[in-house]
Parts: sequence; C-alpha cells; structure tokens
Amino acid sequence: MFVIIRRLSVIMFCALLGGLVAGAQDDLADERILLTFIPNIQFAPFYVGIENGYFSDAGYDITLEHLHEPDVLDLVAVGQANYGIVSGEQVILARSRDRDVVYVFEWFQQYPVGIVATGHNGLGLYDIGDLRGRRVGIPGRFGASYTGLTAMLHGAGLAEGDIELVEIGFNAPEAFCLQTVDAAVVYVNNEPLQIINRSLAGQCGDIGIPDVFPASDYADLVSNGLIVSRSHLNDNPGRVALMVGALRDALRFAIDNPAAAYLASLPHVDALPRESELVAALTEAAARQGDFLYAIPGRDEVAAGREALRSRLRQQFDNETLAQMEVLLNSIELWDAEVLGYSDLASWETMRDTLARMDLLGDDLGDLNAAFTNEFVAVDDA
Repeated sequence: MFVIIRRLSVIMFCALLGGLVAGAQDDLADERILLTFIPNIQFAPFYVGIENGYFSDAGYDITLEHLHEPDVLDLVAVGQANYGIVSGEQVILARSRDRDVVYVFEWFQQYPVGIVATGHNGLGLYDIGDLRGRRVGIPGRFGASYTGLTAMLHGAGLAEGDIELVEIGFNAPEAFCLQTVDAAVVYVNNEPLQIINRSLAGQCGDIGIPDVFPASDYADLVSNGLIVSRSHLNDNPGRVALMVGALRDALRFAIDNPAAAYLASLPHVDALPRESELVAALTEAAARQGDFLYAIPGRDEVAAGREALRSRLRQQFDNETLAQMEVLLNSIELWDAEVLGYSDLASWETMRDTLARMDLLGDDLGDLNAAFTNEFVAVDDA
C-alpha cells in the first residue's frame, strides 16, 4: 500500500521538490532530527518522511531522537546536531543568550495552546474576558502554555494578576473535570478531546461539552518549526534546502492523507491503537484518498474530506480506539496553510513582545530578521 501512496506523492509533489531531489547523492547521509516529548502521532509528518521515502529521496538516512526542548536547542546551536524542532519562543530566548540558531520552516501554523472553559454552575465563562477573578489551571509558569496564556490575556485586555493562576501540572483534563479550576490552559489538539471523551463517558461531572478558546484567536504566535545553526546554514545551504523540501512534502502528504499518515506512524509509536479492524478501515480510506488526490483537489475539498473521514470512523469505532486518529486530525488543522513552512515577521514580533512582557528578555531584543528565513519555503505551495 505504501508503495502506491509513495508513487502518488511523487507524482503530485515532484514539482515542489524541483531540482533539489536531482542533486541528492546516491549514498544516503546519516542525519538526526531532534524532536521533543516522546514518539507520538503528532510527529506523523516525520514518520511519513521516513516510511514514504521523502528523506531518502533527499539523500538522508534519518534517525529521530526525543529530548527536552532546551537540549534540542543547545545541541543544534553548538553543532552536535544539524536539525531540531523547537517552538518560536525558544528560538528568541536562545538567541538572547547568544545561541545563533535560525528557524527555517514553520511546521505548526497555529499556536497549539488554548484555554478550555465552560459556563457550568452559572459561572458564565463564555469569553476569555470572563476569566477575571477565576481559577485558571496551568502546568506551571513555563513553556508554551505560559507564553500562550500571557498572550491571550493581553489580547483580551487582562493581566495575570486579574486571574487566580493555579499550577496543576500536566493534569488539565482531571483538574477541569473535578472542577478544581474554572478554566485550564491546554494543548488544543488533544486535551479538549480528553475532556469531551470523559464527559461522554459520564466522568466529568456536570460540565458537559466544554468551550475551547485557541490562543490563535487572540494573538498570532510563532509555534514549532525546524531550526539549524547559523554555521550549518551558511556552510550547507543546499543540504538545508533538501531537508526543508523533504519535510514540506511529508507534511503535505500527512495533511492530504491522514489515514495513510496514521499507518506510516505505526512502526514508530508503540502506543498507537492498531486493531485489525482499524488498520483495515484506514488502509481502505488511504487508498480511497489516494484516488481522490489524483484529481488535485483544492485545499477546501481536502479539508472537507478529512471531516468526512472523521465522521465515517466515528460510526465504526469507539472514542478510545479513535482517540489518536482524532489527535492527528486536530493537529492537521494546526499545520495546514496555503503556504507550508512560511513564517511571518509580524508573528515573531508578537512573540517577542509577549516574552518581553514576561520579563524574559533583556534590553537588547535583537534582530528578528536574523532569527528566521523563508529562503527555502516554496511560495507556490498553495
């Protein structure tokens, strides 16, 4: 099946890779990509890149490693690894500490953080502005959750002092369902889904289906993307171009054919549900989507196809079996864009201003134009 899908991908996307693939060497170069967290369906584009041959077509034999985000930054900055995935705020913070890393491809086009809230018990939490005086759960005063919250509060005309911030660790679904907080900062592609599934199973009190307020509705912040060191970029621009091209095409494939992307992730994520009935249904859906993509449909048509796939699968499988596929579909909504990988200066300025508001930057805010480049992004990727 993957051979068929790979052929389809090459036919559809060879124009995007252009002359870069032609320049790839027959002998594959060993290369690491440093990721954060643990193996997870949210890294599906990287698994697609390996399983469908995008990285090998670009001349790379890829190994994926999972580390803490600061370690990814440090290893890339000092040249012990050439490529890593980190968030935009970490790039700015690293550069403020003289770590000359460059962001070359914006993977997440929307910041993945948001706030989940509900009007249960008459609290009237229907907008972020209604959080004044309320208990808001957060993993801690660090990382993307804290940055996203700060930006959202500012966008709603609030400050941290206007709410009661409660550090709950990475337990937002539990804390929210137990009503120990009135709202919680979450990763919008997976934690609201956990709350909804708990609610449908009668394990979330009288909360019902919660409201989700994405950070992207309040501020355009730079999220996760591919970084390299300045020295690697200067010395090997062609190799960086090949890596970006391979990642772009793998990402496009995952967006266009999520069923196939899930199947490509199975060898890499042990915790993924893989019941035979689910695999069979996804195999059939991947093949059907492959036929559909031959017609080169528009972006809206592809998005509608993803929702149709979600509906069909919900009719066949229970919430637990589908949970990780739902996370993938939700994540795709954060990745998709007219131009994959493009990074906007305005979003970097908003991120910088947010970090400055958090007193995380010194007086010298640096040159944001040196923090990122769109040099390797295909502007005709729409």
